[in-house]
Amino acid sequence: MGTTYQILPFFTQHFQFEAQHDDFPALLFLVIADAIAAGYLAFSFLFSIFTIIRHNVVGVKLLLPILDTLMVALTATVAGFAAAIVYLAHDASSSANWVAICEQFDDFCKQTSGAAVAGFVVALLFMLMVVMSALCIRRN
Repeated sequence: MGTTYQILPFFTQHFQFEAQHDDFPALLFLVIADAIAAGYLAFSFLFSIFTIIRHNVVGVKLLLPILDTLMVALTATVAGFAAAIVYLAHDASSSANWVAICEQFDDFCKQTSGAAVAGFVVALLFMLMVVMSALCIRRN
């Protein structure tokens, strides 16, 4: 999503229409939230190794599923925001006087659609992490 950018080719150099992810606050929020989720994954990996080495640390074992659940909420929310914006970009809303920008910015819309789908995949993977964490805590 962070690299989505398209300029319409039929205008002069001084007068061009362009579309990028930071033109839409929901898409910018997706980029920021995914960066937070990626940083959390590095943090979670380090703490997971710590809990493997030190079996008797209960607080961290309980903290990770709670934070995993927060990441599920964050990634699912921003994926929903992105999906809503992509839907509006494709189909528009005549009652709100919004035009379908995907008629002109086809590459931009393909990239944002892929990023919205990837956002839902990330949310599903975080849900899997929550289930796995709960099973590991239950086993111990």
